[in-house]
Amino acid sequence: MNIIHTESSCGWGGQEIRILEESRGLIQRGHNVQLLCPQESQIFESASKYGVPAHSLPIARKNFSGLFSIRHWIIENPVDIINTHSSTDSWLTAIACNTIFNAPPIIRTRHLSTTVHRNLPTWWLYRFANKHLVVTGEALKKQLINNNGLPEEQITSVPTGIDTERFQPQDQRLCRRELGLDQDITFIGILATLRDWKGHTVLFDAFKKLHQKYPSLKLLIVGDGPYRDRLDSYLDKLKISDLVLFVGHQENPEVWLGAMDIFTLPSWGDEGVSQALMQAMATGLPVITTPIGGLTEAVIDESTGLLVPPRDSNALASAIDRLLNDTNLATHLGNTAINHIHTYFGRDIMLDRMESIFKHFSKGN
Repeated sequence: MNIIHTESSCGWGGQEIRILEESRGLIQRGHNVQLLCPQESQIFESASKYGVPAHSLPIARKNFSGLFSIRHWIIENPVDIINTHSSTDSWLTAIACNTIFNAPPIIRTRHLSTTVHRNLPTWWLYRFANKHLVVTGEALKKQLINNNGLPEEQITSVPTGIDTERFQPQDQRLCRRELGLDQDITFIGILATLRDWKGHTVLFDAFKKLHQKYPSLKLLIVGDGPYRDRLDSYLDKLKISDLVLFVGHQENPEVWLGAMDIFTLPSWGDEGVSQALMQAMATGLPVITTPIGGLTEAVIDESTGLLVPPRDSNALASAIDRLLNDTNLATHLGNTAINHIHTYFGRDIMLDRMESIFKHFSKGN
């Protein structure tokens, strides 16, 4: 099949990584997959590293320039199916295809649990402009059905698949030696874009409650993003800056996860099923997160991880304290998490399901 992905976002996070990983996987299966995105976007810069052909179009904003450019590209480059992702590229592609005779069908993937507006234009976009909707978790599917009245048969949940050969249990000492980290420190970690709703400040508050009890405890913050300056200011206010290690965006997250003792994602909004969370679980880490969006599809409380209420630093501190004091529980949660990821969230499972959807709705069928 000839498959086109569109992405208007200029940021970087799980959504962009999912697009590139999925595209790479389908290219490896023999499909022709290409990406349309803004030249200034991080995904355009990163596409070549994944072996995904990318073409730059001015589609970062909803305007006539973006509309005409994407319309012209589709006319000049016939494809079997288009997969849109963010709001802007979904609107531009939908309107463009509505003006093209025999246009390719559109599959829309929704990665986050943000509220979808209930109005006539949005109803047209979701109900009629797209042949099918893909969401990254069952919670997102229920949201669209219950809140927006979309028919269940129009939506399929396909969580992001994890490369379980890349993300697997590691030798912690070797990982720390490679990264230059102290072997005697207990690292509580998070791997996430630095956005407010990822819950970094909640983690900082919880850590503040624990660090006197555990003098060898430190926080390991992997990821970068627009919230960094505010996080620095928050740490200064708490007077724990020297106990928190920011390492920025990393190309080898599997090694950084292997260096951690406990993984946390105290998110309080806009989540599908977090890739970083599933990567940590595949690594065998005991994880703590919140029952937000699709996170509970990966973390079954007291079985594959621990769940705490969102924005509750006391509950998060208690959960971390519990794992630090109960190594048997931590080991059990990590082992169960590995099995859960292999069974339900493997990369090939995602590729099989997306390939099936594309084949079913492609222009050639």
